[in-house]
Formats: sequence, C-alpha cells, structure tokens
Amino acid sequence: MTAIELRDVTKQFDNQIAVGALSLDVPAGSIYGFIGPNGSGKTTTIRMVMDILAPDRGSIQVFGKPSRSPVRDDIGYLPEERGLYKRMTVRQVLRYYGQLKGRSLADLDRAIASWLDRLQLGAYVDKKVQTLSKGMSQKVQFIATVIAKPRLLILDEPFSGLDPVNADALRDAVLDLRRDGTTVVFSTHDMATAERLCDRLFMIFKGRKVLDGTLDEIQAAHSQNVARVRTAGGAAILDDLPGVARVVDTGNAQDVELSGDPQQFLAALAARTAVYQFELKKPSLHDVFVQIARPTAEDLAVPAGGGR
Repeated sequence: MTAIELRDVTKQFDNQIAVGALSLDVPAGSIYGFIGPNGSGKTTTIRMVMDILAPDRGSIQVFGKPSRSPVRDDIGYLPEERGLYKRMTVRQVLRYYGQLKGRSLADLDRAIASWLDRLQLGAYVDKKVQTLSKGMSQKVQFIATVIAKPRLLILDEPFSGLDPVNADALRDAVLDLRRDGTTVVFSTHDMATAERLCDRLFMIFKGRKVLDGTLDEIQAAHSQNVARVRTAGGAAILDDLPGVARVVDTGNAQDVELSGDPQQFLAALAARTAVYQFELKKPSLHDVFVQIARPTAEDLAVPAGGGR
C-alpha cells in the first residue's frame, strides 16, 4: 500500500520553481527520507502534502484519498518552525492537540502519561510550557505530534537543536512507531542521519528529484572507484602516483578517486610506503549528492526559491 502518492506536482513562487514535476510514492509502514540542502524544496513538498499550500499542477493522495479530505486527521506533522502555546500547561497542550484529531480525553490522558514518562517529562505535566527548556519544549512538541496515534507522521528536521541524548530518545521513539505500523516521512538536510535511519530515500535539489530508492540501490547505481587508504607517508605520498584522479584528505586517511585498476594502484602505493589500510569505499549519500548535483558553495548557502 502507498501512504503518499505525488504525480507531476509543481509549485512556483513568482518566477522561481520551488518544486518541479515531482512524482513519488511513499510506501506504507516505511521510514522515508526527504533529503537535500536547505531550500531544495523539501518543506514546500511537505506543505503541499499537508494542504497548507496548493500545487499549481499535479495531484497528491494520502492513503488513496486527496490530501484535502478528512484523511488529514490521520497525519501528525512536526514542522521545522516550532511553536507551542506557552501559557498552557504541558497537559493542556497535549490534550488540545489530541482533541483536534478527535481523540477522547480518557485515551489521551493514558497516552500523555505514557509518553511523558518515556521522555522523562512526567514531573512537568502541570508546568507551563514557558517554564520548560528548549529541549523539553521540543520533546513536548514531538509528543503533541504523535499523541493522537497518526497513521502517517511527517517530521521536518525533528532533531535540529537537540543534544545527543534527547536526539537518541526521539530516534528510538520514531523506530518504535514504525514497528507499530506508522509511516514516517523524515525531512532533513543531515544526510548522515538519514542514511542511518531511513528505509528509502528521496533526494531533491533545486526543486527536482535526483534520487529515489533504498540506500543499497542508490549506492549501487552511483558507485565510484574510490579507495580509502591510510599509510605511513600520508597524503603527500599520493602525489604523482599513477591511477590517481583526485584525493580528499580527511586527516589520518585519504579518499582516493581512482582512474584505473585498484589492484595496480595498491601495488604502486605499497612500493612507495607502508600501507596500513586499503578499502574500496561505498559512496555516502553526501558523496552521491555531490556526484549528481555538483552544488556550488552558493547553492549550499543560499536557499533556493526564497528559502522554502
């Protein structure tokens, strides 16, 4: 079953195409990564799925129904721009968000107690939101997003600003929700986190889809002849070595893009210096993105489409 289906979806702001002719399918029960740099079109796409923005062209369905239908009650959405009612207590906020989705107070109170206990916020249930730390507030907003047990959970940069302990707690919660059948769309520009967490990955750059598949599929389709080496001679020993197209020095090791046979390169390297490590390297999502999109420093620094 497909949780989200987009067909030829396009959105333009003034003369800037934020999302162009985008088609994709999000499998139900998956953790589906929306990745790409800031301003690439991720948030615009999510806002169209949520019917916050209307596409200029194309169609969007959620669980087989138009996204403008009551199916939105089955969606939990954590936006990148955080916001809670600061003068309400934690209990009041969570009850409010749950009742918006039609849940009863009895069900909500059980869920509130369980989630607050899990995320170590039980002592703050009757504290006003304005008294909480930033990290606590972010955890409360996550709970508000999942308190009504959504079938589809959309998270836009959910770990931004969290310390490692709280980020791990939310990551474990996301994995548990997926095991219980929730479909999770996880939007981030942090490709390393997406690589660890997601079943499937969709990459957007300047509003266009450039990747869509599992990590293994993506790595197999975009593998490069790259070796990671660690030697006694360091990066300097690679100068003028036959078969070397490019070297990325990472400090204690070097990633070497090879133009020829890896075994011939290894033999030539071993003839020059002691070799402590040699392995052919699978491309990371970052490597693949750079290989495909070749973004400039300006692309990565300036949001496309006015930062959407």
